[in-house]
Parts: sequence; structure tokens; C-alpha cells
Amino acid sequence: MSIHIGARVGDIADTVLMPGDPLRARYIAETFLEEAVCYTEVRGMYGYTGLYKGKRVSIQGSGMGIPSIGIYVNELINDFGVKRIMRIGSCGSLREEVKIRDIILGMSASTNSSLNDITFRGMTFAPTASYSLFAKAVKAAEALNLDFHAGNILSTDIFYNDDPEEWKIWSNHNVLAVEMEAAALYTLAAKKGIEALTILTVSDSLVTHEATSSEEREKTFTQMMKLALETAIY
Repeated sequence: MSIHIGARVGDIADTVLMPGDPLRARYIAETFLEEAVCYTEVRGMYGYTGLYKGKRVSIQGSGMGIPSIGIYVNELINDFGVKRIMRIGSCGSLREEVKIRDIILGMSASTNSSLNDITFRGMTFAPTASYSLFAKAVKAAEALNLDFHAGNILSTDIFYNDDPEEWKIWSNHNVLAVEMEAAALYTLAAKKGIEALTILTVSDSLVTHEATSSEEREKTFTQMMKLALETAIY
């Protein structure tokens, strides 16, 4: 029984979009879904199910960081039988060519978290997106005429890093951007046998120091939202 998602079996669709911000979950549901119903408000982490172009889709906030998304992904799969999860979040660019508001498809997720060190007893696991969802997202982006970057991203446990230059280690190895959840999603998806993908919008840049506001992140990253929704019905 789920203790963090106040829903009944059947309330949640097979495909779930997961923004970190629960207010973004509410915005997407109210803006893009028909017949949207809020199935949970536990801890203020809103979840909604509705119809997008006739297909049932759920939007579930995940909170920030690997431990938080890990809780929700486990319960979505174990307690509600979810088959596909797409993280739709913001990220910080680590590369000059990756600009503010650009879209990134995370093919793989490096991490400085100890999550997989613990799970794999010091061996290295490569958290990777599901090819099926990735291919659908590429086709959906082409249909929407959206440009995007695709490649490796970094899932970090540290938002405020005492070493302001550490990000350059990752940038020098062509890691496109930093966020805080994808590695856990990909690892759990592999373990549980479901499909997973991370679609990101660049909210700030460690290269140029440009940044968007919290309200912009909640309400204006609509290209990413549409891309995820179109991928869900492809």
C-alpha cells in the first residue's frame, strides 16, 4: 500500500509524467489535460490523471533529489502498476552550446550519488533511458519542429557545491547538463522492467550564469511539456 501517494488502484494511468515541482504538475494538468482529476495531495505533492488527445495520462510531482523521486517511482510501479515514466524537469547547462530554454533528452545519467555504489557494491552501473521512449520522443520533437540536444546528463546530490569549478570535470567529458533525479529513475526502471526517459529544459547556465525565475520554470517551459505529452501518445 502506498504511503506517499493518496490514490486508489486504477486512479493512475500506465504512463506518468513526473515534474519535480508539484505546482508544475498542477499547471500541466490544468492547461493540457481534459477531465483532469487530482488523485493525491499528500505532502503537497500533487498528482493528476486526465486525457490528452483521448489518451489517459497522469502527472505526478516527484520533489527534489534522488531520495524523493525514488520513493515516488517505487510506489508508482509497485502499488499502481505504472509502465512508463518520463521525468520532465529543469536543469543547469554545463556546455556553452546548450542555451537557456534548450531542450535535452537524457540518453544516460551519470551521478555523484552513492545510490548505485550501494546497490552494486562498488561496481559501476550505467543508468540509461529506454530506447523505445527515446525514439518516440525524437519522432515527436521532429513532428513539433523542436530542436533538442541528446546525450549524457549529470544527476547530482549537491545543489550548493563548495567547489565552484567541479562542474567542469563533467563538462570536459561532454556531459550536457546537471539535474538531480534521472539516475535514480533510470536505475529503478531497469530493475523494475519499465520504460523511462528524462526530458529537460535548461533553466540556468553554469557557463554564462544566466537563469530563469521559479515562476518561469513552473509555467513557461511549455515546449518540454508538449513534447512529453506527445511522446506519451505516440
